[in-house]
Amino acid sequence: MKIALVIFGLVISIPCLALAQDRHSPYAGQEKREIKALSQEDIEGYLTGQGMGFAKTAELNHYPGPKHVLELAGKLDLEKVQIDQTKEAYNRMHKGAVSLGTTIVEKEGFLDHLFASGRIDAEKLRKITLEIGTLQGELRAVHLRAHLEMRRILTPHQIQRYDELRGYEDAGGEQKHRGHHGGHH
Repeated sequence: MKIALVIFGLVISIPCLALAQDRHSPYAGQEKREIKALSQEDIEGYLTGQGMGFAKTAELNHYPGPKHVLELAGKLDLEKVQIDQTKEAYNRMHKGAVSLGTTIVEKEGFLDHLFASGRIDAEKLRKITLEIGTLQGELRAVHLRAHLEMRRILTPHQIQRYDELRGYEDAGGEQKHRGHHGGHH
């Protein structure tokens, strides 16, 4: 019986020893970042107006994105007017995204500076995090609005084809084109 208890104790303690040795935080190494909360990839995404998943809810619910529509223009059989309208939608989105993204990076840098310098307090924290949150919401809206515009520009068939080309499994679904207002036929 004592031997069984000793073995049981060893079996239980092995995972605990492994956990004790693995004390590295998932943040280890990130303390060297220029802006601690943002990876270099995040910064580049914000500064260049990349989608960064902000419009995923639209994209995966059959609201195509202008950038990908332009990439697939030939396979979607877009008319010239549709290409022109898509370029305009993309340019509006991109300009707004770069502007907001640049401001977000600046605000995140300022927040990081306040913490690094020890000059942060509850009021400053509340103010800047609300500003960043509002900017992120505006940025997401800029991306989502562009997807809304594409529903006006494309036909239901082009939207279905887009979904197929992008590899979305329910591209033939019935519900997806609800709310389609117009488009070119």
